[in-house]
Amino acid sequence: MLSAKSQYAFKALTYLTEHYKKGPVLISEIARKKKIPLKFLENILLELKKAGILDSKKGKGGGYYLKQDPAKIKVATIVRLINGPIAMLPCVSLYFYERCKNCDEKSCGLHDLMIDVRDATLEILEGRTLKDLVV
Repeated sequence: MLSAKSQYAFKALTYLTEHYKKGPVLISEIARKKKIPLKFLENILLELKKAGILDSKKGKGGGYYLKQDPAKIKVATIVRLINGPIAMLPCVSLYFYERCKNCDEKSCGLHDLMIDVRDATLEILEGRTLKDLVV
């Protein structure tokens, strides 16, 4: 399930996608237009900036902007960055693998099913970009 933080991140990123190549956007504008609490949005945008998704410009005409073409930023990248693992179980996660306690992965039907769920989910999320989210 996507966290509220992830949902806010996607709202902000779609707004920035709509304004791609039009110059930086003030954080207060994003917060107001997308109804995101300002303090919460500040933290999200800083996290996205540290990850190299966004950049910012200070001073007059400043704000946040996408660092690269939104058609190249995969939805899966943002989900992992803000929400964490895409897999529903840690034992099937590609980037956040952890062995499940008291479980033998070789004879666990749930493990096998969750691999299929992970792969189907990844196929969708890796195949979509921020540009695809703008309607």
